[in-house]
Amino acid sequence: MGQHALILGIGNVLWADEGFGVRCVETMAQSWAFDHTVKILDGGTQGLYLLPFLEEADVLLVFDAIDYGLPPGTMKVIEGDEVPAFMGAKKMSLHQTGFQDVIATAQLMGYCPEILILIGCQPVELEDYGGGLRDIVAARIDPAIAIALKKLAEHGIHARPGKGDDRYLADASILRGAYEQGRPSEDAACRTGDDRFFPAAE
Repeated sequence: MGQHALILGIGNVLWADEGFGVRCVETMAQSWAFDHTVKILDGGTQGLYLLPFLEEADVLLVFDAIDYGLPPGTMKVIEGDEVPAFMGAKKMSLHQTGFQDVIATAQLMGYCPEILILIGCQPVELEDYGGGLRDIVAARIDPAIAIALKKLAEHGIHARPGKGDDRYLADASILRGAYEQGRPSEDAACRTGDDRFFPAAE
C-alpha cells in the first residue's frame, strides 16, 4: 500500500500574499489528481485543528508564505527537521507560530509525519486586508506546484493530470477567482486606511 500524504496550504487569504499557500493547494486540485491515499487540504489558520490530518499522513508537504528575508517572490524548499524551525523563525502572523505548535504537538504524541517538506515563497505585501496576491507571488504558484510534484514523486507519490479531490478546500465563495472578482477596488475599499485620517503630506 502506498504512503499516505497530506498536501497542505496554510495562511490567510484575506491578507494579500499571506494567501499563497492556500492558493497553491486550490490550483493544484484544479489540475492534478492523486489516488485516495493523498489528501489536499486548505488548512487556513486552523492550527491545532489540523492534528487529525497529520495523524493519517506519512508525508506532509506544506505550501506557505514565509519571510526568509530574501527578495520578494524568492522560493525556498525546506525539508526534514529544519521545517519546524523555519515555520517559527521569523513569524509574520499568528498562523506560523500556530503551525509550529501543530508539528511539535504531533511529535510529542508520536504521530508526526516521517517526511516533512515546506515550499515557501517570500511575500511582497501582507498589510493589505482584503487584498489579493501580488503578481510576483501569484507567478510562483505553478513553479511551487512543479516542485511539489517532483518531491512527492521522489517518495513514490504520483499525480495524473485532471481535476483532483477538492472536498477539503475552502468554500467556493473565497476561491481565488470569486475572491478577486468580488472584491472592491482599493480606492473603493481604502483597505490600507481612511484618507480622512491620514496626515497631509508635508
